[in-house]
Amino acid sequence: MAPKDASKNPLALAVLALVFERPMHPYEMAATLKHRHKHESIKLRYGSLYTVIDLLTSRGYIHPKETSRDGKRPERTVYALTSTGRELLRNWMRDLVANPAKEFLQFDAALSLLAVLPPEEAIELLRERAKRLAENLTEMRTLIAQLTNMTLGEVAEPNEEIPAPLLGQKFPALFSVETEYKMTLTQAELDFVDDLVRRVTEEGWGPVEMWRNLQAECERGHRRENEPTAAKIATAAEAGSS
Repeated sequence: MAPKDASKNPLALAVLALVFERPMHPYEMAATLKHRHKHESIKLRYGSLYTVIDLLTSRGYIHPKETSRDGKRPERTVYALTSTGRELLRNWMRDLVANPAKEFLQFDAALSLLAVLPPEEAIELLRERAKRLAENLTEMRTLIAQLTNMTLGEVAEPNEEIPAPLLGQKFPALFSVETEYKMTLTQAELDFVDDLVRRVTEEGWGPVEMWRNLQAECERGHRRENEPTAAKIATAAEAGSS
């Protein structure tokens, strides 16, 4: 379900941006986002997309322009941007670009509670994370390299109309800047994780002995709390089987 406030949903922002470009029907919106790899930055689900479109329509930000049917396929409604929607899109983008937002990331939460895991297990998991981050970096660098060597005509969607003078132009970096941003963040996270592993294993960061002692004490406390219950369950099971 999309939130009541459309300005809290990145998919709503994407819909406004797409119909700012040209009127589209929902299937074309989804196909365009996927073709341009924007679904890597904006979570895309068809059910959520239609909910967002209904919400934006009810708020007067977009409006149905025309409805058509192609053969036996279901009717498709093409949506266009209203002047109110254009104003929302511009103001929303200005706010997102200018003002850093507090985001509660899952890895932040995990790091803040890292002492829950034994140091040896944490190191093993951090190394696994570093491996996956490196793989993600390779994938993003490959994508950027591919796009850099292509023209606008080569990357355009089948139904997209591009002015003839632009067809042979190299793919502009403007249209993949979010991937460059993610690459920078991923590289920074990879550097942090690698250094954290090094500090724990080589420098005893934590300090690691206190970390181990804390783990041992927590485990002892857990057993003290649960052994009586486990004993009662075992006794009841034995009585029930006799």
